[in-house]
Amino acid sequence: MAKDLSGRRIAFLVADEGTEQVELRDPWQAALDAGATPVLVSPKPGQVWLFDHLDRAAQWDVDEPLSAADPDGFDALVLPGGVANPDRLRTIPEAVAFVRKFVEDGKPVAAICHGPWTLIETGTLEGRTLTSWPSLQTDLRNAGANWVDQEVVVDTSQPSSLVTSRKPDDLKAFCETYIEHVG
Repeated sequence: MAKDLSGRRIAFLVADEGTEQVELRDPWQAALDAGATPVLVSPKPGQVWLFDHLDRAAQWDVDEPLSAADPDGFDALVLPGGVANPDRLRTIPEAVAFVRKFVEDGKPVAAICHGPWTLIETGTLEGRTLTSWPSLQTDLRNAGANWVDQEVVVDTSQPSSLVTSRKPDDLKAFCETYIEHVG
């Protein structure tokens, strides 16, 4: 039985393109199944392109442009992967500030695959344990994190819980775990 997250709002922060479709779709559906309201936030209003690896797959409507999204109006944050998505987000100061606010406020943050790249830019990973797509391990260690190769990792060493996973094959465990921590 899914945890009841009725009344909870979960921000899904993505760039205008480059998000791995399955890494948005499955966590989004998990939020819906638990009764939460997922909200797609992006730096540009309109629609975003989702990808299946390197190929454009589908477009999704943005619910709130980043300029209007207030972290105080959300209970948690999900950072899907895809190589280009977090690489773009980490270069946008407003996106980095949005993510940092969740961490500083002690709200749950979930990131999968390349998603932790955006977390690196927040300067909040010192001493935290997390996982990611393997190619990010050096970047995460250089940011002061302890990188481990596990299906899903939960770090509650600071007020905000960080839930991270490595890849799409980990989505089932990732979704179950992040939903548990939002509740």
